[in-house]
Formats: sequence, structure tokens, C-alpha cells
Amino acid sequence: MADERKIVCYIAESLDGYIATEDDSLDWLFKVEGEGDAGYAEFMETIDTVVMGRRTYDWVMDMEKGEYPYEGLKSYIYSRSVPDKSAGGDIEFIDMDIPAFADMLKSTPGKNIWIIGGSELLAGFMDAGLIDEFVISIAPVVIGRGIPLFQKSDLMTEYRLKEVKRYGEFAQLHYISK
Repeated sequence: MADERKIVCYIAESLDGYIATEDDSLDWLFKVEGEGDAGYAEFMETIDTVVMGRRTYDWVMDMEKGEYPYEGLKSYIYSRSVPDKSAGGDIEFIDMDIPAFADMLKSTPGKNIWIIGGSELLAGFMDAGLIDEFVISIAPVVIGRGIPLFQKSDLMTEYRLKEVKRYGEFAQLHYISK
């Protein structure tokens, strides 16, 4: 029997735990000296599905000047509304119960599932206990305030450290659920 698909959060954060500034900027992240692609290409080989929130999708499309960078991957965008103009490709805008959605994804054959962000969507998956792995690249920058990686929650979830890697000035921590 094949291994069950895993839901993985692969993301970068500041040293003080933010994934973006209050105005959704990642400029601070691109100033940090990395090494190669910091394992991105290797990670991309392990997934065939991406899930992100609508703000993250809009940010990606703006940064990529309208060209969707995850062509060839099944893409789900959590949104309360569908955009007027289709982005094309294999993109589906959804607004469904997170546990039911995760069950649907995990019950279909395929590679792992990447939760790209943002913070609110990640919180929904976390609150339902659905994140199997975290791969967090920590940048040595303190931005002071912004969008936190983790929202406040009453749920305590434990993970086990699988691996630590260094990519230039980034420390990448790989955690798996216990």
C-alpha cells in the first residue's frame, strides 16, 4: 500500500515569527543571503498539489505579473468569491470545510500537498490537526510586526524535529507530526 499523502507547510519566516510585514511585503526576505534554491526544487518534486488563501494567490499573481508559477500542479485557492477573470490552468477556487477538503485530498492518489499560506488558512488546517509536516526556513531578520506564521490558538500540537539544514544565512527546520 502506498504511503498516505502528507499535508506540508513549506514556508519562510523572520526570526521573530512573521511571514510578511503588515502590508504583505516580503522585501526583507529577498535581502537575506541564501544558498542555491534552499531545497525548493527538491521539495517541489515531492508535491503535486498546492493550497493557498486568496490574499496569497493575489500576492503571487501580482509578483509574477499575472503568470501563475505553479502551472502543472493542481491548485486550490480558498476564497469567499471567485475572480471575474479565470487564471487558467488547473486552478480551482473553493470555500469548503477544511477537514472534509483535506480528507478528499488525502483519499486521492498523488504526491504530497503544499499549504503555501497564508496565516489564516494555515490556522484553519492547524486547528483541525491536519498539518503533517513543517519545513520552515528562518531568515535572520527581525521585522518587529507583521503577519505571524502562527495565529493564536487554544490547540497545542506537538511535532518532532526531523532535520536541520543551513542554506547561507537561512536555517531550515523540518518537523513531522508525532
